[in-house]
Amino acid sequence: MALSAAPAQAALPSLFGNSDNATNNSEMPSLAPMIEQVTPAVVNISVSGKKITRQRLPEPFRFFFGPDMPAEQVQEQPFQALGSGVIIDAKKGYVITNAHVVHEADEIKVSLKDGREFKAKKIGEDKQSDIALLQIKADNLVQIQMADSDKLRVGDYAIAIGNPFGLGQTVTSGIVSALGRSGLNIENFENFIQTDAAINSGNSGGALINFKGELIGINTAILGPNGGNIGIGFAIPSNMVRDLTEQIVKFGEVRRGQLGIQGQELTSDIAKTFGYDKQYGAFVNQVMPGSAADKAGIKAGDIIVSIDGKEIRSFGELRAKIATMGAGKQVKLGLVRDGKLQETTVTLKQADDSDVRADVLHPALDGAKLSNVTEPVNGVEISDINPRSPAAATGLQKGDIILGINRVRVNNLSELAKVLKQKSDVLALNIQRGEASLYLVIR
Repeated sequence: MALSAAPAQAALPSLFGNSDNATNNSEMPSLAPMIEQVTPAVVNISVSGKKITRQRLPEPFRFFFGPDMPAEQVQEQPFQALGSGVIIDAKKGYVITNAHVVHEADEIKVSLKDGREFKAKKIGEDKQSDIALLQIKADNLVQIQMADSDKLRVGDYAIAIGNPFGLGQTVTSGIVSALGRSGLNIENFENFIQTDAAINSGNSGGALINFKGELIGINTAILGPNGGNIGIGFAIPSNMVRDLTEQIVKFGEVRRGQLGIQGQELTSDIAKTFGYDKQYGAFVNQVMPGSAADKAGIKAGDIIVSIDGKEIRSFGELRAKIATMGAGKQVKLGLVRDGKLQETTVTLKQADDSDVRADVLHPALDGAKLSNVTEPVNGVEISDINPRSPAAATGLQKGDIILGINRVRVNNLSELAKVLKQKSDVLALNIQRGEASLYLVIR
């Protein structure tokens, strides 16, 4: 299914309005004609639901009240939130937004520019890249056309449309400040467009467009004190959005591609050492035996510089693009080995990052879901947890990364399962929580 929709009309007006008016000295250049055609495709989103909060009780309370005293106090609090979205398929009513806008929502409402309001169904979401696909049943919708975000250049004009602070549809403008931003720890897979177009709370899920009125990105996050705008905003590129959305439509989920390498950002010292005279690319530290990269002949020490002929700026960009391309896809990788440029074709394998119920591995972990992670470290992440479960009672939290058990290092679910098969009365979990490292002892 192609989600790059046809524009609402055959051709958008001239960038600065009617050509006749452009010669009229009484009229100033304006983006209004283009904006007026695009804004009906940008929607306001309101959500409501119940948020579960947990507060761990001090040990003296449990000692006083006995072992039956719950380890945590659990509360349900109703919440409401606002965001934005973009209509990408008028016939099927598909609306794209950020996963964090609609995650855990019990009710989702989509409001159109013409005042109509509809309840939305969530088709699927991908929390690791912060994309969600909604569907509404409505007639006479206007859809947006997706641009090829790989053709963007720093300095291109960028226009943000969204619903900041619930004020209603708002348009701001700026430029593309940077491309391929990663390492921000906002999402698991990052390849952001950076812009100085004003993005604020409520803009999440809204459109970042070019001067043709085409979607170049989905506004996602800002960097600034106290959540305020200081001209550093980030958007998920439209090509990444397209790949992820097509998988959600087809499978109901994202089936990530996997290359099977470990690597790092390319530095000038590494480039010089390996006979490469440029500063872009992804350095390969290790190739996993039997992986897609291994079968394609990629070796440790290679520098990957392109995917399907398009330049790769960093290891973070490589990782994000491979992950969103989908399992089974063939890609051509350009790489530098011994100072010489060569190409190889790789058939991507499916990433082993699907959630696994932890109770299958050990009853004490009942209520937690586990998944493999490779950043910031190799380990097993608590991807979700029931706040009323035995796993939560141990002190485990969503986002914790299990690095080891009983002083045995674990890098993935397979290694975790092997350790847990060795029956023990006590489990000492080595956990990374944010920047802190700690042990949780489970009896």
